[in-house]
Amino acid sequence: RRADPAEIARGEYRVGLHLGHLQTLLGYGDRVDRFAVATRSPQGTAEAVARINDAAFGFRAHRSADIAVETSTTFAVVSRFHRAIGVITVVASAIFLLCIMLLKVEERRRDVAALRLMGISARTVVRSVVLEAAAIAVLGSVAGVAVGVLASAIVNHHYQAVYRTPLRFSIVTTDIVLLAVALSLVLGIAAGWLAARRLVRTPPLALFGR
Repeated sequence: RRADPAEIARGEYRVGLHLGHLQTLLGYGDRVDRFAVATRSPQGTAEAVARINDAAFGFRAHRSADIAVETSTTFAVVSRFHRAIGVITVVASAIFLLCIMLLKVEERRRDVAALRLMGISARTVVRSVVLEAAAIAVLGSVAGVAVGVLASAIVNHHYQAVYRTPLRFSIVTTDIVLLAVALSLVLGIAAGWLAARRLVRTPPLALFGR
């Protein structure tokens, strides 16, 4: 069994035979179901497909790219499903992060009120909260990347052993890591800014409960 995603879960095996032996075994004679034609350029491919389809009877010529698209429809659906799960996860994480920052800032309302009464500007308070939120987001991203790499290694180890294949079932790429860290940082800064702005708009004495 080859390391092919389309064949990895199948229970069948392939047997290689010489063409003459295969024809004798099947009693098929000198016939073929399909054959491939190599061309030198895309223009040559289009011309060959058109000429074969005009002259042929009983079969059609297709470009390899079109066949690949047709056979990869299932994987395209799975890819879209994974992308949708990723979007939902990002949105849920953003809401969760915003709630955490609101709670953290709410716990420090007396500290913020004292700073405001001491003459510390609202901009300075907002900046400190945003920096703290950014630090939390970066630390969370690092922890998330570590968990993702570990989970990917476990998934690959398990399924490579199950299917006896070198195929990698889970890949953590640099682009994915950079995108995750960037999203986390942006969402963390936005959540910190919203929470801080909500707090500094409240009068200091009101923060003390007076």
